[in-house]
Amino acid sequence: MLLDQILQERILILDGAMGTMLQRNGLCGNSEEFNFSAPDIVGSIHKAYIDAGADIISTNSFSANRISQEEYGKQDLAGRMACEAARIARQAADSANRKVWVAGSIGPTGKSLTLAQDLSNPIYRPFSFDQMADAYQEQILGLLEGGADLLLMETCFDALNTKAAIYALQRLGRTDIPLMISVSASDRSGRTLTGQTVEAFYRSVEHSGMMSFGLNCSLGAEDLAPLVEDLSHWAECAVSCHPNAGLPNEMGAYDQSPETMAAQVACMASKGLLNITGGCCGTTPEHIAAIAKAVRGLAPHKRVKKETILHVSGLEAVEVDRRNNFTNVGERTNVAGSRKFARLIAAGDYDSALKIAADQIENGARIIDINMDDAMLDSAKEMTTFLRHISSDPAVARAALMIDSSHFETVLCGLKNAQGKCIVNSISLKEGEEAFLRKAREIRALGAAVVVMAFDEQGQATDYERKIEISRRSYELLRKAGFPSSDIIFDVNVLSVGTGIPEHARYGIDFIEAVRWIKGNLPGALTSGGISNLSFAFRGNNAVREAMHSVFLYHAVKAGLDMGIVNPGMLQIYDSIEPQLLKCVEDVILDSDPKASERLLELASTMSAQGAAASTGESTKARQEEDIPAEQRISRALVAGGSASLEADLEELLGSGWTAVKLIEGPLMDGMASVGERFGAGKMFLPQVVKSAKVMREAVAFLQPYMEQDSEGQGVSRPKILMATVKGDVHDIGKNITGIVLGCNGFEVTDLGVMVPKETILEQAALTGADIIGVSGLITPSLFQMEELCREMAARGMSTPLLIGGATTSALHTAVKMAPEYPNGVVIHAHAAADNPTIIRRLLADDGEAYIAELKAQQRIIRDNYIKDEAGKKPLLTISEARSRRHVKRADEVAIPTAEALKPMRSDNHSLLHPKGGCLCCDLLVPLINWHFFFSAWGLKGRFPELLNDKEKGAEAQKLYHDAQQLLEKIIRLRLLRLQM
Repeated sequence: MLLDQILQERILILDGAMGTMLQRNGLCGNSEEFNFSAPDIVGSIHKAYIDAGADIISTNSFSANRISQEEYGKQDLAGRMACEAARIARQAADSANRKVWVAGSIGPTGKSLTLAQDLSNPIYRPFSFDQMADAYQEQILGLLEGGADLLLMETCFDALNTKAAIYALQRLGRTDIPLMISVSASDRSGRTLTGQTVEAFYRSVEHSGMMSFGLNCSLGAEDLAPLVEDLSHWAECAVSCHPNAGLPNEMGAYDQSPETMAAQVACMASKGLLNITGGCCGTTPEHIAAIAKAVRGLAPHKRVKKETILHVSGLEAVEVDRRNNFTNVGERTNVAGSRKFARLIAAGDYDSALKIAADQIENGARIIDINMDDAMLDSAKEMTTFLRHISSDPAVARAALMIDSSHFETVLCGLKNAQGKCIVNSISLKEGEEAFLRKAREIRALGAAVVVMAFDEQGQATDYERKIEISRRSYELLRKAGFPSSDIIFDVNVLSVGTGIPEHARYGIDFIEAVRWIKGNLPGALTSGGISNLSFAFRGNNAVREAMHSVFLYHAVKAGLDMGIVNPGMLQIYDSIEPQLLKCVEDVILDSDPKASERLLELASTMSAQGAAASTGESTKARQEEDIPAEQRISRALVAGGSASLEADLEELLGSGWTAVKLIEGPLMDGMASVGERFGAGKMFLPQVVKSAKVMREAVAFLQPYMEQDSEGQGVSRPKILMATVKGDVHDIGKNITGIVLGCNGFEVTDLGVMVPKETILEQAALTGADIIGVSGLITPSLFQMEELCREMAARGMSTPLLIGGATTSALHTAVKMAPEYPNGVVIHAHAAADNPTIIRRLLADDGEAYIAELKAQQRIIRDNYIKDEAGKKPLLTISEARSRRHVKRADEVAIPTAEALKPMRSDNHSLLHPKGGCLCCDLLVPLINWHFFFSAWGLKGRFPELLNDKEKGAEAQKLYHDAQQLLEKIIRLRLLRLQM
């Protein structure tokens, strides 16, 4: 507690390189053996670092584990080496005239649990997870016995190795020991040797409850600074950095002077990035003394507030957040759900099985469910084998893994062979609380989130009351077992509906309502479900099954469903489902008609098992499509994710006078706009959007020769646009569409792809001579990266215009957070892809400076209004106090003109007024009103749909909605009367 408090008050100094100092004293070879043969020299090195200003000294035990010592034949001495190293350091610390902490240094060993040692045998590992955990446990026991105050797991290059060390510590029950974890990035991109990003590594080990997380080794302070700055935005603990003394020279020595290194470390510290700093390879007491002096008096890093969001990881971090829409979990790597995958695993064809996993990820799944439960397979062995193959395939390894098995031994095999943070699917209370907690604690010790099925000692929960009862009980048990609420995911059993059995009628709606209850009553918990279970009664009729899945997801996601295991190919677009089928399916799922199952069965019997969604069949649908203009067919193809007639339709329009550019700006962009609207409304999901983007790319590829032909001979210099998705974000659909639109408008576009650091963006901007820089991002952390980019551009004295776009961006955030960080340039929010060409042309026009001045003036107004609004905000009144202050005169007391008075308001075709006093105009207008503007005015913003569905507040919200509609209708009628007068 004392150490944690001091970390918030000042920057603590860690010592420098033990190996460098041993070599300076003429000692080379097995460093840990010198704890026995030269304890005085080891102790004098500690004292030199203490005299230099070190607050924390690290023990000479980096390789004091039996795996590393096996190389020297000293494996049986490893535990004693660790103990002696801690004893020597303890003695030096205790002799100091101030408080000095002893950190037990734990290196990564020279072996990797993730990387294959032999490319010809990708599943071979010289040591297992359990063997490595045993080695670490022996080392930790020695360090603690010798007197270490805390543990420092440093130079970590494989998160699976580090998880084994954490597992050993937790197995000892010593979670009271402060823990520092420090990663070694293999290059400036910030990935480890095994390919993980720094954030993905952090998510893999955050269950340790570490005191600090940071970077060391591999690079000097200058090169590590961008990575430290990045992690300071999301690491929910203290931040550390102990870099090398620059980069090694040709002879492997480190030449960076103490003064140069200290200045670079001070630059990081002055930005408020550090809580702990010191040195690694090549650093001496002189370096540490210079660093201590340089950072003295500088404020420490302020910790990031903890989030209640589920973070998992593979090679990359994955955020499961409702703000980013429903998260699809790929289901095809499941031997029980995919016959093809099962055949490949049984045949040992792992390369082809990996292709199935890669296809799921390519189609939008950032989490893949892996299940090997089959009577003819050794599920534990196959889980181990397949996961080790995954670790050698970056295209698959980048996704997070859901380890799915009913055999707990298989679950453990999965967790012990995955370097990322996984999700376990699943555990339940069916064996009682003791077994439930035993499994939960083991899962927690291995760093995974967990899916809890709604089962208990009485069996499966099938009705609403049992679902919420089991969920509440499980939640309370898991919270006591140390699970953060965001790592708890409830699957309250998606069960088959439409079976004709009365007891099954409420299965769909009870699941949806249980999800709603969980989101409202178990703070932070997530919800999931195996969607295909819903439609088992209609196996063989994919048209019905697809419609059922889409309708179910539409309502379940609105109720709060966070994620689900679903085959993207078994989904339709909600409002593209044939109306009769949609009505039948909706009635079955929501149990709104006792005859619904009969109607759906009757309808299903008239539909072809291989047909598409429409009950009229493909031929009828094709005939209907022929009657629609080609431009509409093209737009529909984008929404549908494909069309056999796409190229023919494009050719038809090209032959009738359309140019390639006009086709892209017209029907193709209209289609993508429709996709965006459906995605935002929850009627399409990411895998379907990915399919639409692929259709867009195919269409543009087809039109490319025509665009080049149209631009021949123009001889005009093309403005250069540099585009990228910012670091930490892998979403690029919107950016790709923007690039297409800009290319079609004659701009020269360079796309750097996704996960691009700000340094790379600016280096490439200078290299290509970019006139405009455009960056995008879909997730909230992307906003921080964009702010950092603005600051870096300002620091470099740049004035290149910066365009930003993406789902989380807004004109408000741009004006308030970004524009002030880039005073010499202009930052512009582009709402849609189609806006970019106009914005860029105005920026590059002769009157571009005037346009920039106009934009900045608008942003200043937005900023001033925001500041004024924030300053003037008052706490909301209680509902009872607000009602006591309501205006006495009610809307229905206002005198409204009668139909007779408004009789002159007629047209040739119809009367605007209903003969009994109603307003036909209102009937037409009210359904078209975007109520979000009213919700914002009432201070409800996006919460109104939730209120409508809330059991307690729903009636009140419905009344508010009804009163608003009535009032609006009266206003419209009064306006009509005034116009007539």
